[in-house]
Amino acid sequence: MQLLIKTSPATQTEADAFAFLAFETENEHPRADSTPSEQNGWLAELRTSGEFTGKLYETAVLHRPTGLAAKRLVVIGAGKAAKFSTVELRRIAGTLVRSLKGKGVRSIGLLLEGDFASAEYVLAAAEGAVVGGWEPDKYKSDPKKDSAEAKSIDSFTVVVPAAANSSLAAALERGRIIAESQNFARDLVNEPANKLTPAALAEAARRMAAEEGLECEVLDREEMTRLGMGSLLGVAMGSAEPPFLIVLKYKPAQPKSADQLALVGKGVTFDTGGVSIKPSDGMEKMKYDMAGAGAVLGAMRALAQLKPPIAVTAYVPTVENMVSDRAQRPGDIVTAMSGKTIEVLNTDAEGRLILADALTYANRNGATHIVDAATLTGAIGIALGHYNIGAFTNNQDLLNRFMAAAASAGEKTWQLPMDEEYKEYLKCSFADLPNIGSGRSAGSITAAWFLREFADPTPWVHLDIAATAWLDDGKSWISKGPSGVAVRSFVDLALNWT
Repeated sequence: MQLLIKTSPATQTEADAFAFLAFETENEHPRADSTPSEQNGWLAELRTSGEFTGKLYETAVLHRPTGLAAKRLVVIGAGKAAKFSTVELRRIAGTLVRSLKGKGVRSIGLLLEGDFASAEYVLAAAEGAVVGGWEPDKYKSDPKKDSAEAKSIDSFTVVVPAAANSSLAAALERGRIIAESQNFARDLVNEPANKLTPAALAEAARRMAAEEGLECEVLDREEMTRLGMGSLLGVAMGSAEPPFLIVLKYKPAQPKSADQLALVGKGVTFDTGGVSIKPSDGMEKMKYDMAGAGAVLGAMRALAQLKPPIAVTAYVPTVENMVSDRAQRPGDIVTAMSGKTIEVLNTDAEGRLILADALTYANRNGATHIVDAATLTGAIGIALGHYNIGAFTNNQDLLNRFMAAAASAGEKTWQLPMDEEYKEYLKCSFADLPNIGSGRSAGSITAAWFLREFADPTPWVHLDIAATAWLDDGKSWISKGPSGVAVRSFVDLALNWT
């Protein structure tokens, strides 16, 4: 999809569909300078009849509008004006793309006026349009797919007033890069496990690094054995697929800080649960257990192009958690790279085991700040539902910075407690710590406390994305399947590092 920004009058914008925003509390017609007065009566009639009320994502279409160069005039609901933000605009852009692309529309124009003709709103519109155009149907062989592709959106144009700031073009380009990188992450997560093995994920990272100019190193089983990564290697025992630790490095030409930000992503390409096997219902979705890895790799792709002022290194431990005669057993004790011993009480709590060694490796390689993303616990969905990332930290300042980045990126995040009392759930008689807490209480918090044992004393934030990385049902602005969550927040954090 081509993204454009134009300052031509709305009436002269050529497009298959030209859209403008309408709020619930707005006047009955758009501004006189937005569309010709001939359309005022149309919108007034829609509101009077109740066919259009201005509620979020509600749309109405007028074909062959008088006085417009566009073939269709689309009014889309923006909700309550007082609550409108870049979050809503991002979703509106996605809704326009998804609702129109199957109706013969190849080009869309979106009018942004007043306070909305700003860099932050242009960036959000670009992100929403590109993310909205992504589909999870790569492996469909239905001939109808070809015709659907023929109806995809070729161009999305943001129309702003002639006096708009020249920085808007840069914002549009930044939005394109970030959204395409989010879709890159979604492509990875969407791959079935027979296609995306740990080796295939490592190769995808190598390819992307070569294309974007990033340094890439991939540690294999032999090297990880030499380094003493017994926690990671224990998880991989049951699979014929070898494990890897992927390391990608971005170094700014003129760093503005000596800080080194580490992004760590869980990369379990398929998770049966191991000997502590999962129920069969829903197990097919366990290809998405590498969504943390996808988010980290997607963020690195964007950062390589956008060039933040600090060094950023990605660490992606990747394994397959399978059942076999060689698989790790409940009760096994492994020794992590840090020297800590771990009693494996549940082989389905494997993500924290591979992250433990990755966190230690990041620390030993000079990380001054660490943020990890992992589809770690089902408990996070019980606590927060499917709307918020769960966030944990050993350093409130770093978390505050991340929360600001997430808010700017439109990715809802909620902090959960890390009180010392929760550590009591991780007592163990036979090793330094168990890989799960005692009982069912505070499952996401005890998982975070386990990781903290390997992150300390480095400032660290843990993101549990298990409930937000996959959408069982599509929305008007995004398809079902992988969401690419955390990519935008990672990028914003690095770009605005001070």
